Amino acid sequence: MAKPIVLDQEWLERIATQVNGLEYGSVLITVHDGRVVQIDRTERKRFDAASSKQQQPQSQTQSQSQQAHQQSQQQRQSAGNGSADKLKAVGG
Repeated sequence: MAKPIVLDQEWLERIATQVNGLEYGSVLITVHDGRVVQIDRTERKRFDAASSKQQQPQSQTQSQSQQAHQQSQQQRQSAGNGSADKLKAVGG
């Protein structure tokens, strides 16, 4: 039969410290012979792709958009002989 887990105030505070401020991640509590012997904290940082695009200055985003539009127009004009539906990679 398993031994009951012994948790004193010190371990409870240690566990609370590891959980506090954790936005994404996990806390792993290792128990040996009914006693907590280790706490592992794994923290994840998540970055939203949409928010990183919003951080770019708007004028820079607009100029990049205008450049891409001009390049695609030039490609369509240079194709001319029925190959306008082909895609070409644009660096950027």
